[in-house]
Amino acid sequence: MSAAIDTFLEMLAAERGAARNTLLAYRRDLEEAEELIGNLAAARQNQLSGLGTAWADLAPSSLARKCSALRQFFGFLVDEGMREDDPSAALPRPRPRRPLPKILSHDQIERLFARAALEAESGKPSAVRLLALLELLYGSGLRASELVSLPLSAVPRDAPFLNVVGKGEQARMVPVSRMAKDALSRWMALRPADGKFLFPSRSRHISRVRLFQMLKELAIRAELPAEKVSPHVLRHAFATHLLEGGADLRVLQTLLGHADIATTQIYTHVDSARLVTLVNECHPLARTNPFSRGVPLAERVDPD
Repeated sequence: MSAAIDTFLEMLAAERGAARNTLLAYRRDLEEAEELIGNLAAARQNQLSGLGTAWADLAPSSLARKCSALRQFFGFLVDEGMREDDPSAALPRPRPRRPLPKILSHDQIERLFARAALEAESGKPSAVRLLALLELLYGSGLRASELVSLPLSAVPRDAPFLNVVGKGEQARMVPVSRMAKDALSRWMALRPADGKFLFPSRSRHISRVRLFQMLKELAIRAELPAEKVSPHVLRHAFATHLLEGGADLRVLQTLLGHADIATTQIYTHVDSARLVTLVNECHPLARTNPFSRGVPLAERVDPD
């Protein structure tokens, strides 16, 4: 790998506060490009245009991410005087359609919580821990990585807030609901005494993969489709249900820890889609034959 890639990634970490996962993704994309065309810092337009062919089978979103990493890399080289020209104009410009986030209905959420609460009544530490994790995912909208890595110090004794460090090492305060606070209290009484993490496992904390598995298993026991339940789906449900209840978009941005409100605005599309479905299913005109409108009810003929 060229030294220029290392320097670029160091800049992203130091100046932009890029998260570790972001840096790893950029490193993979840049290294893959370098394997295909050689020294990336010295690449020419004709070489970059060949990447479009090499990556032709990628999903539009994956291709867009790779091209974005390359554009930022070459922009950095020009800014730093490491090269005079920017060859990234030769890269393809895919326009991926951002999918609407998957969410759970209010009824599905209730079934998931009912099952978790029932199991927590046994007093088993694993069941009480799962209820606390569930309450924080849906009640506070935490990312999976933020949740599993919460230190004990993130839970203040009196204030109903969590101190969370999110993407790019950005700190924010997240409110904790009464139900989540009760679940946390029950978990704290059973939690192993050693370790600095709120949800310890061996020498560190439980992993995101294990959290994902626990939620899938809970969904099956709650007789819900396992593929519809994940930490991120619960975060999406938190955001969408708050917006449905009248939450302000800027407040939602703060709660979710989004750096750009454009990321938060995806939830307005989810809510709009729900409203369209509601009209189509519930409005009286949606249940009539459009060709019979204006005809007296007594004279209408059912097409079936």
